[in-house]
Amino acid sequence: MKRKVKGEKIRINDINIPVYSANTLIIGSGAAALNAAVSLVDLGQENIIIATDQWGAGTSNNAGSDKQTYYKLSLEGRVPDSAREMAADLFEGGCMHGDIALCEAHHSIQAFYRLVQLGVPFPHDRFGAFIGYKTDHDPRGRGTSAGPLTSKMMFQALEKEVLRKNIPVFDKHEVIALLTGREGENKYVAGALALDKKNLNSPGKGMVVFNSVNVILGTGGPAGIYKTSVYPESQSGSTGLALKIGAKAHNLTESQFGLASVKFRWNLSGSYQQVIPRYISTSREGKDEKEFLNDFFPDAGTLGTAIFLKGYQWPFDPRKIRNYGSSLIDLLVYRETVEKRRRAFLDFTGNPRGLDSENGFRNDLLGNEAGDYLKRSGALSATPVGRLKALNQPAVDLYMDQGIDLESDLLEIAVCAQHNNGGLLGNHWWESNIKHLFPVGEVNGTHGVYRPGGSALNAGQVGGLRSAIYISRKYNAFPPDLTDFLSNTKDQIVRYLEKCHAFFIPPVIEKYKPEFWIEEIRERMTNTLGIVRKRDAIERALEEARKTYHAVNTRMRISSPDQLPAAFKTLDHSIVHLFFLEAACEYLNRGGKSRGSFFVPDRQGEKASEKLGEEWQFLLSGKNDFTNKFILEIWLNDAGSLMKKWIEPRPVPDREQWFETVWKDFRDGKIIE
Repeated sequence: MKRKVKGEKIRINDINIPVYSANTLIIGSGAAALNAAVSLVDLGQENIIIATDQWGAGTSNNAGSDKQTYYKLSLEGRVPDSAREMAADLFEGGCMHGDIALCEAHHSIQAFYRLVQLGVPFPHDRFGAFIGYKTDHDPRGRGTSAGPLTSKMMFQALEKEVLRKNIPVFDKHEVIALLTGREGENKYVAGALALDKKNLNSPGKGMVVFNSVNVILGTGGPAGIYKTSVYPESQSGSTGLALKIGAKAHNLTESQFGLASVKFRWNLSGSYQQVIPRYISTSREGKDEKEFLNDFFPDAGTLGTAIFLKGYQWPFDPRKIRNYGSSLIDLLVYRETVEKRRRAFLDFTGNPRGLDSENGFRNDLLGNEAGDYLKRSGALSATPVGRLKALNQPAVDLYMDQGIDLESDLLEIAVCAQHNNGGLLGNHWWESNIKHLFPVGEVNGTHGVYRPGGSALNAGQVGGLRSAIYISRKYNAFPPDLTDFLSNTKDQIVRYLEKCHAFFIPPVIEKYKPEFWIEEIRERMTNTLGIVRKRDAIERALEEARKTYHAVNTRMRISSPDQLPAAFKTLDHSIVHLFFLEAACEYLNRGGKSRGSFFVPDRQGEKASEKLGEEWQFLLSGKNDFTNKFILEIWLNDAGSLMKKWIEPRPVPDREQWFETVWKDFRDGKIIE
């Protein structure tokens, strides 16, 4: 049966605007958003709508790695595990709230088996054991994988379920604003405005209004604010929707960076590094080829081992720079591409200098872990691409499908933004400080400083489920009638209609167009808020960002209606990048040092390498540092001023549980607090 959506018309400024009403509006079409939608229907809340700017355009359906990891509680092996131990490990990563960690741990198996039942082919043995392996920042082998495209398979399985349940989808609808109301001291979300991209030439410029009790925001991370990025080009992020209405963000300092290809955006983790390719750089014109890593390692075996470990230790981590660690490679690639303005490549056709001999690849020069792994895996071919084909043929095929032949082509690389560990704040039901707003997936910043690889996929599924449980039991009312809805929101709708028309007011000149501002924002973020963060550069960038934010809101102009989505996306990026720079500046002003996935130069520290100058000295952040003992929250108050507050992480709840009392609380609805 096709679910019907209640559609009506309102007339504002002599323009007819369609209005659709539902209990819950889900914004986005990634795995977290779709799991929220499917879970809501399973829990009996059928009056829901999905709105997305492009179906399947997000990270879930367009990203992966050599063997994309899903993190969950261990289900097999001799090492014992429990939800409490998993929560403790997540919490130990720093600047993460313990109650969130406990929820992610307790629901991990429920979420995982749901995906298995929906058809995601996670591997198990003949006895039904879902085998695991260790991923980065993981002490217990909780990782599993369905291959290079795990998250794509998750999306596809959930997509089928959305279609099977006939959940209404408004595709090609770019949400440009969240609408709000107020009950006493509390602001709540009341719906949203979107642009129907198939109807931008209408008098109302494609404006569509959604009237809803709840909004689940599943629009992914801030993918569009970095120039050097491994986020899919189809994804841009919409965190600014929530920031504009006063939603709190936290841990915005904590993004994750790593080596990726740039022609085709893809993480170069796992087996891409374990086969030990050659790293080279050239001039911008492709001349003056150099193997630039060798000079910074004492011998070829140490270099080869570091490259191998880069597969296990893919995210840049300043703790892994010392003693010729794997993250020294990221720093040297950054130095080559950003500081020296050269181009860097992986060459899978040849071995790093010193690892070749007449008899082939010098596996015997590697450390025990690397050498034994390649030997036991039967991956001892003479070339990296030969070893990659033996170890992981799908990883070779994936690039061939993109027109890149690793048997002959150099693979251009950079240190790229890949994931934001911070984001919008939510409680243990994933509800924002703005009532009835539920950020799920990467847009919700649950992770803190360090997170195990693959934990983001688990967090997105758990967040979608938790928000659905809360809505179905607490916020399950019908949407208000249009009279009540408009009494709260009409002025907001009028402002955005006027904004649409203001974009066309002359003069429309090149430097006022969206693409000009977008390029400026991306250049600024990559140059100052990548893996190397210099205080004076960030302070200058913050001043520039404030000017950009003001200019975008007052001067941006477009020449045709089809540029409206880009204009509103530019508004979104301008506030998001301002928040990120404000957070980074506050962190450094509080004495913050190198941690997570960024390097803070400090002349009082040790050198990253003896062959690098004093500008590459650094200190690691300590456990008792102020910035590690507290979490930075940041938001706009009602007057539009940017507020900051450092709060202590909530510990992992630790209390005696008794079945009979929990059962009674569950029956009485007391767990929904």
